[in-house]
Amino acid sequence: MLTSKAQLGRLQAVEDDGSTLKSGVLPIALFEGPNSIGRDDLVSANKQVSRKHVVLKTSSDCTFELSVIGQNPVVIKSGSGKRKLLPNARALISAGDIIEFLPGKMPYKLTLEPTEDELVHHSSRDVQSRRSSQAAHCEESGARSLSLLLQECKPSETKKKRELETIIIDSDEDEQVSKKQKQQLIEDEAFAQAVQAEEDGAARASIRGNVSLLNEQHIGTSSSSKSPRAANKLDEAFGVDYEAGCRSSSTFRLMQVKGLPQWANKGCVNIRGVIQGDVQVALLSNYMVDIDWLLEACPRLKTVPSVVIFHGESGGSLELLQARKPNSWLLHKPPLRLSYGTHHTKAMFLLYPTGIRIVVHTANLIYIDWNNKSQGLWTQDFPYKNVAAGESKPSPFENDLVEYLQALEWTGCIAIISGIGEVHVDAAFFRKFDYSSAMVRLVASVPGYHLGRNLTKWGHLKLRTILQEQHFEEHFKGSPCVYQFSSLGSLDEKWMGEFGSSIQAGSTFGNEQLGPGPVQIVWPTVEDIRNSLEGYAAGGAVPSPLKNVERAFLSKYWYRWQADHTGRSRAIPHIKTFLRYNDQRLAWFLLTSSNLSKAAWGVLQKNGSQLMIRSYELGVLFLPSLVGNNSNVTPFSCTYSSSILPRELQNREDDGGKRQLRHTKLVTLSWKSSNHEKSDMDIFVRLPIPYALPPVKYDPKDIPWSWDRQYREPDMFGEVWPRQVRRYTMQS
Repeated sequence: MLTSKAQLGRLQAVEDDGSTLKSGVLPIALFEGPNSIGRDDLVSANKQVSRKHVVLKTSSDCTFELSVIGQNPVVIKSGSGKRKLLPNARALISAGDIIEFLPGKMPYKLTLEPTEDELVHHSSRDVQSRRSSQAAHCEESGARSLSLLLQECKPSETKKKRELETIIIDSDEDEQVSKKQKQQLIEDEAFAQAVQAEEDGAARASIRGNVSLLNEQHIGTSSSSKSPRAANKLDEAFGVDYEAGCRSSSTFRLMQVKGLPQWANKGCVNIRGVIQGDVQVALLSNYMVDIDWLLEACPRLKTVPSVVIFHGESGGSLELLQARKPNSWLLHKPPLRLSYGTHHTKAMFLLYPTGIRIVVHTANLIYIDWNNKSQGLWTQDFPYKNVAAGESKPSPFENDLVEYLQALEWTGCIAIISGIGEVHVDAAFFRKFDYSSAMVRLVASVPGYHLGRNLTKWGHLKLRTILQEQHFEEHFKGSPCVYQFSSLGSLDEKWMGEFGSSIQAGSTFGNEQLGPGPVQIVWPTVEDIRNSLEGYAAGGAVPSPLKNVERAFLSKYWYRWQADHTGRSRAIPHIKTFLRYNDQRLAWFLLTSSNLSKAAWGVLQKNGSQLMIRSYELGVLFLPSLVGNNSNVTPFSCTYSSSILPRELQNREDDGGKRQLRHTKLVTLSWKSSNHEKSDMDIFVRLPIPYALPPVKYDPKDIPWSWDRQYREPDMFGEVWPRQVRRYTMQS
């Protein structure tokens, strides 16, 4: 989340001598107004330091007042003298003073910000050396903390305003990472916005055109005007119905990435194409939320009467979120009952006069996630139930959705929906919609100790239960399983076996168990990060520590991130996917917010009678049976009538309106049909899996990326890791 408050100073960790700055430790930014500082903001802090230990109030005249609100005293060293401040005491301090957050421990030096001339000179020099955007987003590697977001823009003739922007680290790991490691993450989001400003005009024009459904699917996608020959190549690259009997998925899309060739963004979504039309209520579930960017990227939200954000913020980050949101927006923090958990779900629930649009995706609501990363998104619209038809048995999708929303313990809000009137929108309200055409099953996680009838309701046991009910083709017996994610938890071989039992569930049509198959973990190497679109900065979005990555038993699982067929080999993934495949055919496919961690998926306890989960997660599972059952139905849209849907999406029923009994098969974009596979009774549905299958195994020289190592070979921007970048920003 970003703040536009002016930065007036910094607290820089120093050695015990008070004169030598500690290397590799980023400073704590001090903004105008009160700044709460506690153990989550310090390096190697212990529990003697309160979570909210001091408040440092700064004024525009550069006066600093320190108040101790924790249970233990602090020491202020000024020149050769020092004084102890007891709890509830306060004192004025000056630049150059040193604060010991515990007497004799954790010294930090107060410094002022440089002058405008210094900032402009530095920013001009740095931007000239970098022609393309750099941004990195940190997620899933420890409990929440604050990291600093940088921007270094080109100076102009107009007067510039300096801002230091703050971003929240999204986390998913099941054990805390030290503050020193967290501070190694540098977020250049604002810099990326600045140096790509010239591209934004063209991008916005493209986005406006993307909303049209006359040439694309029923959600906003990008398009391009190419020659017929070039268009055919684009269609072939992204599997758009160029072959008889083959369809592209209308509900799963990749997100647009800036800096890629046009063909690579063909059929990919942007946020304006998702949040569009006459939205009456918007429920946005996420962890990282940049309100300023969100309103600029999706102006439609400014006119939505009711907006609710489900979040997991606390302390100063919550205060910033409250300060930046429009007054009419509501916030809800689902309860986190276990330590080290996070509210990690990324979803949208958009209510319209005619129905609901549900979106499950993998991106935080920040600029870099929607522009610079490999991401994925599922969306589908559902109409209101036909009340005249009477009560109908709720679908599994409906039950799973409502139970997940109930677990958030949200009491709801009052909203007015055109044509319906005043309604109370809560978890039960979501039973008013007809989900019978759902193309996916939901796989969610909620924090807690789950046992009894709830044992298989969440986490990896939910996935296991669904797969156990399915039948798959014979060739998936013993086939490989891919785990692809952006953060790796603290794992052991026992848990990998437990999780594998869920991933490998299911049986063939002959009732034989699919059984275990090779596990392939798709994870970027150090060279992948170094040579990416963002250089080493991209490593902040893959924030797993060395102790988790370089465990000996994991070495046999490593496979490369290669995505040439979607143009995303250099767009580092923030998407999370799990699947089972044989060549280019998919048994099933899961798009989720869950990384590979016990916190996200759960771990069995008490001889398998209890599942412990720490975090909120949400994913969608694609199964041939569901896609096949609904592949002949004209999709419902909340924003467009069926008369203007693309022709290939209209009138999917034939034989007098009776559905044909056809075998649906899920395939990748690279799938090519063969004569023995062709059948009038088969329908092949392409899913845009962003990486190549089968993945390529690591070479002996390949090193899996870990974000707390030092890498001294420069990236394409001449940077090393951890990056030493000055943290000043400018905006016109």
